[in-house]
Amino acid sequence: MHKFPAVVFCISTLILSGCATPPPSNPNNLCSIFRENPDWYEDALDMKDEWGTPIQIAMAFVKQESGYRHDALPPRDYLLGFIPFGRVSSAYGYAQAQDPAWDDFQRATDHGGSRTDFSDSLMFIGWYTRETNKALGISLWDTYNQYLAYHEGRGGFRSKSYLSKPSVMKVARRVEQQAKDYGWQLKKCRKELEDNRSWFF
Repeated sequence: MHKFPAVVFCISTLILSGCATPPPSNPNNLCSIFRENPDWYEDALDMKDEWGTPIQIAMAFVKQESGYRHDALPPRDYLLGFIPFGRVSSAYGYAQAQDPAWDDFQRATDHGGSRTDFSDSLMFIGWYTRETNKALGISLWDTYNQYLAYHEGRGGFRSKSYLSKPSVMKVARRVEQQAKDYGWQLKKCRKELEDNRSWFF
């Protein structure tokens, strides 16, 4: 007698939740991530082809910035230390792209998209790191300095704002190590991923 409303509720919940992909069950292993989300591997290949940014580096950025949560938000800001007063920045989504940077990305690439879409967010990271490479000469393979420029902005990197933020430099080293780990993992499962890709396409 009460089953029909329950079914309607479940369907409604699925519709409202949209097509958001839950965070991977093992975010520390890139092979596991791509096995769980084969579409993400395709997105990563597209990003690498478009911008040249190594897959493992872009994925390490996503892990650090959002923990692979599509709707990730920055911490809350507080007025007088205890009154909730919005967020500390406009960062949002997988890549934690802030409004001005996301707008620049859309204008520069004529790319629409959404910060809650994994493919769009990964493309943003690829674009941003490529622009950093052109503007500051930081290699696309230099995870540490690319992340500092990503976190502090290119202007902040030029002024070395990170030198007064030991915690940010520590995070950059963590991202660097994660990218190295991802890189070794990807080497081990690349053939498997490519074989599966050939099978599907």
